[in-house]
Amino acid sequence: MQSIDDIAREIVAREGGYVNDPADPGGATKHGVTLGTLRRLGRDLDGDGQVSDADVQRLTPEEAARIFVEDYFLAPRLDRLPALLQPVVFDMQVNAGATAIRLLQRLVSQMGFACGVDGVLGPQTAGAVRNAAAAAPGHIVDAYGIARRNYYYALADARPALRRFARTAAGGKGGWITRAESFIAPKYHLTDSEHQERTRAWA
Repeated sequence: MQSIDDIAREIVAREGGYVNDPADPGGATKHGVTLGTLRRLGRDLDGDGQVSDADVQRLTPEEAARIFVEDYFLAPRLDRLPALLQPVVFDMQVNAGATAIRLLQRLVSQMGFACGVDGVLGPQTAGAVRNAAAAAPGHIVDAYGIARRNYYYALADARPALRRFARTAAGGKGGWITRAESFIAPKYHLTDSEHQERTRAWA
C-alpha cells in the first residue's frame, strides 16, 4: 500500500508547475499550492518579509508535498479514514478543501449511516465512514469518485467561467473530470458521448 508521502508526491506531479490563471479561483499556484495557502501558513520562502507571488514561484516539489501532508492530510485528520479512502479524499482535499469531507459525509448519510455535513472529520464522521466502508468495501471508493465527478459538473453548471476545467475546447473531458475518474474503476467512467451529452447545455 502507498504511504501518504507517496500519495503527496503523486499529487505534486499531477498538479504540475507554476500557473497564474485568472479564471482559476485559487490564483497563482505551483505544484498545487496556492498563494492563499502560503499566506495562511506564513511561508515567506524568499525571506523578504512578505508572502507574495515570488514565494509561489520559489516553491519546490518537496516543500509542496510537505504542505500537503501537514495541512491537507494530518490537520483535517484524514488519518482517521479507512486506508482505502485516504488517497481519493486526500486528493480532493488538496483540490477543494473541506468540500472533500462534506462530499464524504453526504455519501455515507445517503448510505444510511448517520453523519452531519459540516466538513469536519470528527469522531462521528470517522465512525460513520468506517461503518459505511465495512458495509461496501468494494464500492465506496467508486461511489465517492462518482460523487466527486458530479460535484465538478455541478460547479461548472453554476459557474460558466470554470467550465474549461471540466471540458476541453474540443469537447472532451477536462482536467477535473479526468482527475476524478482516475480514482474510479474504468467500468464507471463516462464514455466520451456521455460526457458530451452531460455538457451539451454549455454552449
